[in-house]
Amino acid sequence: MTSEETIKNKFERFKPFLDERTKRLWAANEAIELGHGGLAIVSRATNISPNTIKRGLQEFNQEQILDENRIRTPGAGRKKSSEIQPELQIALEKLVEPLTRGDPSSPLRWTCKSLRNLCTELDKEGFTASTWLVRKMLYDMNYSLKGNKKTLEGSDHPLRNEQFEYINSKTKLMISLNNPVISVNTKKKEILGNFYNKGKEWSPKGEPVKVNGHDFPDPKLDRANPYGVYNLNSNTGFVNIGTNHDTAAFAVASIKCWWYEVGYELFRNCSEMLITADSGGSNSSRSKLWKWEISQFANEIGIPITVCHFPPGTSKWNKVEHRLFSFISLNWRGQPLLDYETIVSLISSTTTANGLSVKCCLDKNMYETGLKIDKKDFENIKIKSHDFQEKWNYTILPVDKSDNKSSI
Repeated sequence: MTSEETIKNKFERFKPFLDERTKRLWAANEAIELGHGGLAIVSRATNISPNTIKRGLQEFNQEQILDENRIRTPGAGRKKSSEIQPELQIALEKLVEPLTRGDPSSPLRWTCKSLRNLCTELDKEGFTASTWLVRKMLYDMNYSLKGNKKTLEGSDHPLRNEQFEYINSKTKLMISLNNPVISVNTKKKEILGNFYNKGKEWSPKGEPVKVNGHDFPDPKLDRANPYGVYNLNSNTGFVNIGTNHDTAAFAVASIKCWWYEVGYELFRNCSEMLITADSGGSNSSRSKLWKWEISQFANEIGIPITVCHFPPGTSKWNKVEHRLFSFISLNWRGQPLLDYETIVSLISSTTTANGLSVKCCLDKNMYETGLKIDKKDFENIKIKSHDFQEKWNYTILPVDKSDNKSSI
């Protein structure tokens, strides 16, 4: 076997364990052992450049040995782009923060500051920078990827806290008198079909539930409007699934459904009912139709109905949200809501460790939108406004049916 073949075989064995520095030092050592002509033989056998082997020979002859943590001598290798282009960092910072660092009319003032767009603008200014370099420079300048964070609340109503305390005192009083206290609202509307539903659940590995790749809005698709009623007296929930529009008439129809399906058996001897609701939506504090429908319900059951609305922007404090709707969302996570039967079954099976039970019904009635109440009929409603925040707190008293005629 020739010297060249021997060197080649040795190099193939050592190659996986050699870095840039040890490779050139090993090649230089083999060249020294071969003597005259050894450099050329090692170069041909290993395909290492003769200049690289010469640098290894020079390191052997240097009085100061290279630090063990370095691969190249100080000053070796290509210079950093920031050294070649000293103004690059300043130009990049002006693009990232045009209002505080540079010109407010920066080309990226209203544009997504992606790495690609930043590189494009730097190129227009005569700089050369890859996306990798821009990313590294941004991190070095203490920049990071950030999204929006919902932390700033809007301006609070001056009586916001007082309204919470008022609702709390009313709730405690009504529960002590064994009168029903219910929290109501409409859950997020759902499109029925084999569509993606957020969340995950345990299932056999490699067997995901396959759903449609897209869920484009289609007016022909069935929709579910879950209107929830949470009973604070007994930690029970009721959900009425509407198949039509979410109107004030539908909202009160859902409360009626709760009363006849559940409430009457529990509170047949009650003297009043308390409803806590949001200030907007189908149970808006400004909706005349809502108050009209509540008055019809009060006439029907023959007891006063008190309504207390939460201040605007405080729906997350409504009990129905975090004591009923949140657990329904957890129960059907990762489950495509194929049809009304599926959604009714999933809601009905919702339970918690604290004893929550939920009953669910399907409402296929049609609810017309745009209905208005005649002014005279609305004036005949017996509304007793409370002394505190009369727009949010009021009691609707029942009247004789003979005196109540609808002009809807």
